[in-house]
Amino acid sequence: MKIERVGVLGAGLMGAGIAEVAAKAGYETLVREVTEDLGRKGLSRIEGSMARAVEKGKLEAAARDAALAKLSTTTRLEDLSGCDIVLEAIVESLDAKTEAFGTLDRVCKPETIFCSNTSSLTITEMSAATSRPDRFAGLHFFNPVPVMKLVEVVRTIATSEETEKTVFEFAKSLGKEPIRAHDNSGFVVNRLLVPYLLDAVRALEQGVATKEDIDRGMELGCGHPMGPLRLLDFVGLDTTYAIAEIMFNEYREKRFAPPPLLKRLVLAGRFGKKSGRGFYEYGAAR
Repeated sequence: MKIERVGVLGAGLMGAGIAEVAAKAGYETLVREVTEDLGRKGLSRIEGSMARAVEKGKLEAAARDAALAKLSTTTRLEDLSGCDIVLEAIVESLDAKTEAFGTLDRVCKPETIFCSNTSSLTITEMSAATSRPDRFAGLHFFNPVPVMKLVEVVRTIATSEETEKTVFEFAKSLGKEPIRAHDNSGFVVNRLLVPYLLDAVRALEQGVATKEDIDRGMELGCGHPMGPLRLLDFVGLDTTYAIAEIMFNEYREKRFAPPPLLKRLVLAGRFGKKSGRGFYEYGAAR
């Protein structure tokens, strides 16, 4: 099917980024948030992102204006009924996602494709809340969405070949480089990345080296642009902890279990850069 109108559920960091790339690609894009204030904040985030791109010469002012003209917001799920594809990017909670998709399933046209941007939950669990598991897939973007090229396209045992092909081509139309993944918690990237990050916390916990030397070792020894503990601060310790819990519950393997140190930091409100303090100090909370 031809995709012309895109719905985005959530205007947070990921939702705003997805809406931005969809609008820049020329799609009519409708973003739904639970309140008008959150919707305005989402639009402001998009405007700021594109303004920075214009300043850096990566986006023409005319292209920015054209993209902004394609964007609108709503607080009603029902307003997404005319969309050809709906991309969900809300809180990483199975209950919240299934509730939203259950409502969307009743109001959207039968041919609408549903996609989730989840990073750890299984797509099959969400699709079970709808009557269209054949038109349900995962479309996992990476942060920051306007910059990162990768998108994971996740097909379940029920996703039709036509749906997978449509979603794959849609991702390419956004200027992304999609890869295919099976519907396993964490997909490709997080299944490999999360155990690595957790092992770095365990190394610190066990006194293998200081946080600075752990990070420097991976940067200089493996060519990583950022060490694992610094990366955890940027991703969010609370976010990683939640993802690790979901993946451990799915696989029951020790490598996915969040270390006690990570749990203590989260309980202490040290979430990383966004809270001003994680493994490192960042000043005022962002």
